[in-house]
Order: sequence, then C-alpha cells, then structure tokens
Amino acid sequence: MSLYNRHCVDSLEKHCIKTLVASGVKKEHIDIFHVPGSFEIPLAAARLAQTKKYDALIALGVIIKGDTYHFDLVAASCARGVMDVMLKYDIPIVFEVLAGSREDMEKRAADDEYNKGIEAANTAVQLLKLKP
Repeated sequence: MSLYNRHCVDSLEKHCIKTLVASGVKKEHIDIFHVPGSFEIPLAAARLAQTKKYDALIALGVIIKGDTYHFDLVAASCARGVMDVMLKYDIPIVFEVLAGSREDMEKRAADDEYNKGIEAANTAVQLLKLKP
C-alpha cells in the first residue's frame, strides 16, 4: 500500500480490511505493507510473492494527475509491473491503484459503499475461491 496520497489510500485500506473480515478472512491473516509511492508497489509485490506465503495480494494506491508526464509514467509502470509479478509468480494480485484527477480519486476513496477498497476485497475473495 502506497503512503503517497495517504488520505485516500487510508480510506481504501480501511474499507478493504473491513470487507475482507466481513467475508470471513481472519484479521490475523491480513498483513499490511507500506511503500513510499505507487511506483514501488511492483517491487514489494514481487518480494511478497517470492515468499510463497500469500494466497493473494491487494495493491492499493492513488496517483493524482498533475501537470507533468510523471503521472503517466508512474501509473503505466505500476500497472505493468504488477501484471508482470502476477503472471511470473502465478499469484492473484488485485490492482486498485487508482489514477486520475484529485476529485475522482476522492470520490473513489469516499467513505461510502462505492469505495474501491470494498471492490478490491471482494475481488480477492472471488479469486481465492478459484484457487485449485
């Protein structure tokens, strides 16, 4: 989970954990790891996947579009990096690294039933049911 744009990411985390627990995942089975920003998420995911300790990973982050090309580089690199890790290690990684305007990110991380942390948790639970 990215520490950048923390006000939005904290809300995603809170709703994700709440939904996982409500779905039957024991809180002691949920590990939380923080990285400085979304660009670092693929490396953290790779290191966690290598341990073979986890059945699934959830990547949470928020990238807010500014006036420079940096936004595009970070968003695309993060998405591609996470996909590469998922395929290399054959582990489901739910990708809820949100990217867009500040207004859109605040809506998607709002304290309501549309929070994308809820969607991330539900997706992880569905993917775990597919595990052979």
